[in-house]
Amino acid sequence: MKKLLLLAFLILPAAASAQTVSFTTEDYAPFNYRDGKVIKGATVEQVEKVMADIGVDYTIEMMPWARAYTLAQSTPMTCVFATAHNGLRDPLFKWVEPLLIDRNILIKAKDSAVTADNLEEAKKYLVGTWREDYTETTLKEKGFPKLDVASDFNATMRKLLGGRIDMMPISELYFDKLKQDQPLEMVTVLSSQPMGIACQKDFPDDLLRKMQASLDKLIADGTQKQIFLKYGLNLLQ
Repeated sequence: MKKLLLLAFLILPAAASAQTVSFTTEDYAPFNYRDGKVIKGATVEQVEKVMADIGVDYTIEMMPWARAYTLAQSTPMTCVFATAHNGLRDPLFKWVEPLLIDRNILIKAKDSAVTADNLEEAKKYLVGTWREDYTETTLKEKGFPKLDVASDFNATMRKLLGGRIDMMPISELYFDKLKQDQPLEMVTVLSSQPMGIACQKDFPDDLLRKMQASLDKLIADGTQKQIFLKYGLNLLQ
């Protein structure tokens, strides 16, 4: 019996250390996107470096945001990124941040007749967003009465370029890159927030601390900045 108990104590730590962290994310280039069979991007690289640094196994799966977000709320050892950290979401997850500090802006197609100098003027237009994204909540909280909610970011962008919606929210960092290739213009600022890794509420605290310490190092030694520059992005101060 003593031998069996000793064996059980030896096995349990090994099983715990063998746990794998499951990361979920969406297709939102250049932060997270698929290049052939490879998932890459400015936030993906940070997650990869953090997990390699602490020596913990992980997987990254790309899917529509609503599913990615829901899985991270309900499934143990699961985290979703890059997730806007706001008051509504704060108690729903455990956080590792920031992967970036970003402003979200409203944009329109260049040939659009939309004119708005502020959020109040923007409220008369049809604004697109996508399911379970924080911008859906932000737009509702700010009193936008006419919303079109699509399945994901790319569907919303297609609607904007096709003239089916008047405006949509987008990361200012991403817009600075996207406007070089697409006929788009900024309308006004919608919100500003940190973007981080949001983990299911039962996620182990010791592992969370290790992840945060590793991300802090990436920021302090300039690695995070270099990753963003690699993808043609400039971090907001």
